[in-house]
Amino acid sequence: MTVDPTDAPAPSAPIAQGEQPRWLDAFENVRKVYRALWAVCLLLLVGGEGLLRWAHHRSQQAGDTHQAFAFESWPGFYALFGFTVSVALVLAAKELRKLLRRPEDYYGD
Repeated sequence: MTVDPTDAPAPSAPIAQGEQPRWLDAFENVRKVYRALWAVCLLLLVGGEGLLRWAHHRSQQAGDTHQAFAFESWPGFYALFGFTVSVALVLAAKELRKLLRRPEDYYGD
């Protein structure tokens, strides 16, 4: 699920009188940052794929076949794998927190 900044509600806290509005107070600028972030992610994905294919081609020329599994050659595999593992780590940490949590007054007052 992606969050679109254009659907965001108006800022909850009004700008104080006499204070200049900041750059990210305008949703047009938030939308620009949001789109720029997606563009950078896309460029990194495409550039990374190009770099991996170039490195794979060079290793094939040298006679080195280092891929253990066929799915390692899928486009975007390493990006998807990294994202999936990151999400799994966050979910595991949330569960681990439940196990290691101490009462609020554990150390006394």
